[in-house]
Amino acid sequence: MLRPLLPQAAIAGLLFACCPLPADDWPQWLGPRRDGEWREMGILEKFPPGGPRVLWRVPVGAGFAGPAVVDGRVYLTDRVPAKEATRPASAFDRARIPGEERVLCLSEADGHVLWQYSYDCPYTISYGSGPRATPLVSGKKVYTLGAEGDLLCFDAESGRQLWGRDLKKDYGAATPTWGFAAHPLLDGPRLICLVGGEKSVAVAFDKDTGKEIWRALSAKEPGYCPPTLIQVGERRQLIIWHPESVNALEPETGKVYWSQPFAARSGLSVPTPRKAGERLFVTAF
Repeated sequence: MLRPLLPQAAIAGLLFACCPLPADDWPQWLGPRRDGEWREMGILEKFPPGGPRVLWRVPVGAGFAGPAVVDGRVYLTDRVPAKEATRPASAFDRARIPGEERVLCLSEADGHVLWQYSYDCPYTISYGSGPRATPLVSGKKVYTLGAEGDLLCFDAESGRQLWGRDLKKDYGAATPTWGFAAHPLLDGPRLICLVGGEKSVAVAFDKDTGKEIWRALSAKEPGYCPPTLIQVGERRQLIIWHPESVNALEPETGKVYWSQPFAARSGLSVPTPRKAGERLFVTAF
């Protein structure tokens, strides 16, 4: 019942049981419909005295990405620095820090590691503790995005890598100051991501092969705001907010419907735009 509140800690993964009712899966950032809402019944209104009972603990590396929970499995990403790595005196420093990123699949029942995948990933970002984007699970596949732009697809059951893209190498994109952080969006056959580079702030990949379907928009930086779908009348619009403007695209083709200048200081286009009635709300500090 508490799956969407489950944090990824630097040294532990926790799972709580508050009642015997089965909980809905939480397959991506913000849940099944990407709106942060529970739709199951019997949600606990308050914790019991002494807090929820801990079922298991599993040490994991550092990271900012939340877990995804599907079919009795917990998927998460973390980072393990190299033994010789030293942290810079300031977290803002973009010094090169060697290490690996990992994708972990744990048993929801007992925390047992069912499979894991690791890859070399030197960091050149501020606050280089670990990955930012929550895994996305759909159709027996798991999609992950690392902080340095490693976009990967795995078989959810076995952990076998099905395809991968290096966003920096493939598109000439620079790593954002705080790393690649916008949670990928799955829309039909398209996995839509923020990338960066000329005419490729947003890119749609074939979810089964990783092949590019379309690319769109140019900006100095891609920002960190997750791609978002809204419905306006009978038309679906893909909202891409980068640090220079808010844009609405046709999800199937990347065609730009409209663009509204809206600058974000320090490249920090972060909060997800939200539609309420006939208005779209965007905010920045």
